[in-house]
This record gives sequence, C-alpha cells and structure tokens, in this order.
Amino acid sequence: MVLMALITTFAGVALLVDRPKGSILEWVALPLVATGGALFVWQVWPQTPQRKPARNHIFSKILSRLRLDNRRVSFFPALGVAIILTDIAYNVFLSANPELLTEDTIAILLGATLLAHPLVPEKYARERDFVLAFFVLLNLILVAPLLLSRAYYQDFQRSVDVYSWVALAPETSGVLSMIGVSNTVHPVTGATAPGLTFVPLHVGVEVTVVITTACSGIYSFGIFASAFAAFVMTEYEKPSKRLWVFLGLGLATSYIANVLRMVVIILVGYYTDTAETDLQNMLIAHSYAGWLIFLAWIALFWSLLFRFLPQTNVEVNPRKVAGSAPSTLCWKCKRSMSLSIPGRRCSCGRYYHIACAPTGSNCLACGLVLQISEVRGAGT
Repeated sequence: MVLMALITTFAGVALLVDRPKGSILEWVALPLVATGGALFVWQVWPQTPQRKPARNHIFSKILSRLRLDNRRVSFFPALGVAIILTDIAYNVFLSANPELLTEDTIAILLGATLLAHPLVPEKYARERDFVLAFFVLLNLILVAPLLLSRAYYQDFQRSVDVYSWVALAPETSGVLSMIGVSNTVHPVTGATAPGLTFVPLHVGVEVTVVITTACSGIYSFGIFASAFAAFVMTEYEKPSKRLWVFLGLGLATSYIANVLRMVVIILVGYYTDTAETDLQNMLIAHSYAGWLIFLAWIALFWSLLFRFLPQTNVEVNPRKVAGSAPSTLCWKCKRSMSLSIPGRRCSCGRYYHIACAPTGSNCLACGLVLQISEVRGAGT
C-alpha cells in the first residue's frame, strides 16, 4: 500500500510538472496526488480504535452513514492530507497566483481539522463536531462551486468573481430596477468582476461600481450559513419540520440580506451623492452600512432562533426523561439544571430556569402560577 501510494503520488506530480495540454490526463494529476497522499497517511498515521459517538446528533449520523467515523480505523487524517496536498499542488502548478488566498485558507483549515479530529478528547466532542461541520459546510458553499465552475469552463485560472456574476450583480440590478433605479450590469475592461452602472440624481453622469467577490459579502454569507447549519446539525437528533423551516429560512434570508446590503449601498450613492461629494457617501456606506445591516440581521435571527426553535437538545435522552424524576431537567427547555443558574420549583415538583419561567408565569405541567422562591442547583 505504501509503494502504491508513492507511485500514485509521483505519477500525479509528473503530470503536473509536464502537463499534457489538451488531454484528459491534465485533469487526472490532482486526483492522483490526493489519492497517493491519502493512501500514504492512511498506512503510516497512528490509529486508535474509534469509539461509538457519545452524541447522536444529525452530523454524527451522517458520518456514520458515510462510514468515516465509526470504524476501527479513522479515515479523517487521510482525507485531511489529501485536501492539503491537492490545494498546495493546485496553487504551485496550476494557479496563476501561487499565493494562499481566502479559498486556499478555507480548504487547508478543513484539512487541518480532519487531521486533528481523532486526537480531540471525547469531553470536547461537542466543540470538535461543530468545528468539523462548520468547515465542511464552508467549503461546500465557497470552495466547491468555484472548482466546479472552473471544471465546467475548463479554465484553471477563472476568477473567484464568478460568484458576483451569478449570485449578486444580477439580483442587485433586478431589485434596483423594481424600485425605479435604472441600471445595467456589464463586463468592465481590465476587471474580472461585473460592473453595475447607474446615474446618480445629483451628479448627471454615469457611475460604474465594480462588484468584486471581496466586497460582495459572499464570505460573510458563507460564514453565517455554515455556522447556522453546523449549529443545527450538531445540536439536534432529528430534523423536525420546524428545524427544516428555520434552516431554509436562515439560508434564504441571509442571502437576501446580502443582496439588500448592496442595494442600500447603491441607493445611498444614487440619492445623496453630488459632484461635490465625489461618491464619498456611497463609499462610507460601503465601509460601514453593509456590516451594520448584516450584524443587525444576525442578532435578530439568532434571537428568534433560540426563542422559537424546538428545544430538543441532543444531550437529553427522551427515554430517560420520561422515566426520571421531575427535578432533573427544566420542564420547559429540557436542559439540565445547573449550580450556576438560578431556578425555581413549582409545588407540583417541576423545576424551571428563571429565564424559562419568570415570576407570575404558569407551570407547564400543572398550570399553577409560579410564585415559589428561587433555588440554585436544583436536581443536580
């Protein structure tokens, strides 16, 4: 296996160094390097028996279905090395810019996470699984579409600004047209990103805004969407209908917020800038308004998430809850009572966190008004 790994790796490197232009073999080089590196690490990496996952959440079920995390041998280190080698080889031999840019950093962080995953103690399983799910989703949102577009156009040098061409500029232009702001989206000489041209009310001449990927907000959208989806996948055992609704709503509205961010920036320049201001108002909005809009939206969304999302935490086993004493869990959120969090006890024996049942509210079990004095560490 080690010999096969070395032969495969060097065959891929040979094809990268002496690329057969116009041949299908040009596209085989990177898979050969990744496969060879993965096989080599799989054989030499120290293995420890994989225990059954302590937390049976959605993400662990996906890993079990793929048979990556519940066998005697973990494949994570091999996958991590394959991703890192592929990215480095791509940058050195195929990319016009060998520097490690944003997408490279995202891919390498995923590889490093896979390498470190088997080494993390089980008591940090919650944080470990969240980080892995986050980087997997971040690569699926930001890196995989770029690679697929380059493969589709058979162009290794295709710019990351393809995101702006597909997922931002046309939508921004459409919203502006709907509210009466005439504009056009077109290529810009010397730039790979799309340009959006409009005429401000108080300027009288055309202004072109080049929407590059760096200022399009696609990265903030990707980080938010990945974090939210990773939170859902590592906190819940079963994807209920409400969970799917929140997941779809979160992804859709975060994307809409990103489009509205660009619309607001253009509208600031359209209505407020004059020949004297020289588009400074729009530049200020670009620097600050976009982040304020996005952060306000994130704060609002996460507050609604924790309020309305079903409180079925994976650390709570429904079978055990049904047969346990009522003092072990908060009767509303189903989470354990804590020594550090104040709580109260109803006369029927049910316990609640103060935040879950303010004074004057009714007990969910018996309907009585909660007027009992506060206690700490109930049921722990």
